Amino acid sequence: MITFRHFCLHISLFFVYSVLSIQKSNSQNVALQLKNAFAAFEKDPQLTYALSSLYVTEAGTGSVVFEKNAFLGLAPASTQKIITSVSALELLGRSYRYKTSFIVTPECRSLNIIPSGDPTFGSERWEATRAAAVKQQLVSFLRPLLGDFDSIRINNAGWDPQNIPDGWMWQDIANYYGAGAGSLNWRENQFDIILISGKKTGDPVRIAITSPVLYEYDIQSLATSAHAGSGDNAYVYFPVDGSRKAVITGTIPVNENSFVISGALPNALRQFMGELNDLLKESRLTGNDIPYIVSDSAYKTPQHPHSLAFYSPPLDSIIYWFNRKSINLYGEALVKTLAYQKYAYASTDSGISVIKSLWKNKGLDPLELNMTDGSGLSPLNRVTTHAQVQILQYARKQPWFASFYQSLPEYNGMKMKSGTIRNVKGFCGYHKSKTGKEYVFSFLVNNYNGSSAALVRKMYKVLDNLK
Repeated sequence: MITFRHFCLHISLFFVYSVLSIQKSNSQNVALQLKNAFAAFEKDPQLTYALSSLYVTEAGTGSVVFEKNAFLGLAPASTQKIITSVSALELLGRSYRYKTSFIVTPECRSLNIIPSGDPTFGSERWEATRAAAVKQQLVSFLRPLLGDFDSIRINNAGWDPQNIPDGWMWQDIANYYGAGAGSLNWRENQFDIILISGKKTGDPVRIAITSPVLYEYDIQSLATSAHAGSGDNAYVYFPVDGSRKAVITGTIPVNENSFVISGALPNALRQFMGELNDLLKESRLTGNDIPYIVSDSAYKTPQHPHSLAFYSPPLDSIIYWFNRKSINLYGEALVKTLAYQKYAYASTDSGISVIKSLWKNKGLDPLELNMTDGSGLSPLNRVTTHAQVQILQYARKQPWFASFYQSLPEYNGMKMKSGTIRNVKGFCGYHKSKTGKEYVFSFLVNNYNGSSAALVRKMYKVLDNLK
């Protein structure tokens, strides 16, 4: 005899089994769809000599939905930023702030600057960090104290003097996206160059002005005018002969009176000191430049200093811009900060070893993270899609995940970080399907041919199977 209670139990079990069967069927369908889509993708003429990898897991269980070449090390381009982001949030905490100190010591008659590698110092992205706001506070602080010092010392103790990571290309490092990270960064280590082109193709391109004005650094234009609508094809190159003169090559369109390109400061500290001395003269605090030295000796704070501190926004706010605008400087600064926090010496290599050690302790083979920088700009980087997905999976379970998730841009209706360098394209992130299933994925392609835009459309077509 079947009681009402037994009947209800059978109905409940039937419902549970039905839901599980539907979910299993949906997962199998998605896996099959990805398999077919990826097979078609690999046969595309753009992929004739390319290497591609796709790794997809279910977010809740971590079970593999699809994988192809998941343990093949590929250049990740800016998708590498998710590794740096998650590592920094895990090790530093979302509330971490950089501190840049200015301390006047009357007994030594010096102004001591103690930088921290803050990549936001002088950045225009926040009101408090803007160059104008920093300068205003400095004038107010220094006005009553100027008679107490006649020299400036920058404490560079514990910071690797090499700002540019190994493996960056010469074509990149003088342009805005190739800004290296030092102990003192200023204006995101960037400047603008305003160019004037000729009236016909082949005419020389002149430099009108730079913003801000550069100190102890000159630029020569070898660029020429190209046809209307040709876009920005101008590049800045640092000198290799030890001089302080850069060269602009390439082209910009004809009939341009204020065409703007952006370069990377070769020495942000020198730029800041030039602006500081001009500020003191413009404010009538001094009539002459105050000499400065960069010291590698640790500075001991006196008992009663006159001090001013500048704090960065919290780390989660830095990570937001790091991923949303793919600011390479932030990645390099974060890697060096991780090294400084652990070893009291900030270098790229040491920071990368900290990152590898972190993920090794969490069960990931560090050989899957063959990194040379923190931003992904170097074409020498090699990481696996498996490693990226494992790191993204880990992030989902952390209290700071909401901040990290918000930092990811949205492309093709998916929350994911993109990556682009020459003949490299990648996407990695998260997606929730219309059925409610959540996925974590990484998709990397190296050595494709043809246009990047065409490849992206084909990559989206594969990823659309997660919708």
